[in-house]
Amino acid sequence: MSSDAMRDRKHAALQRLARLEGQVRGVIRMIEDDRYCVDILNQTLAIRSALAQVEVLILEDHADDCVEEAIASTNPEAQREKFRELVGIFEKICR
Repeated sequence: MSSDAMRDRKHAALQRLARLEGQVRGVIRMIEDDRYCVDILNQTLAIRSALAQVEVLILEDHADDCVEEAIASTNPEAQREKFRELVGIFEKICR
């Protein structure tokens, strides 16, 4: 995979995380200010959605770098390890 694509995803992930940091601070202020519960929950849902987008970017990098490298290595144990990692991540997502 192109290192440009990976660099772009890294940059996008860092930007999204910086925005998320601001959103979390905003939720803290909302709670401190005794804002309406539904408004707070809507903000936390937006944070979860944005964090999921960051996870997708990181997962794409993992697939394009680590998994691709294991496949190209023709090492069955390395391939199984990367496959198990992916399955483990998907199991956690499904919980």
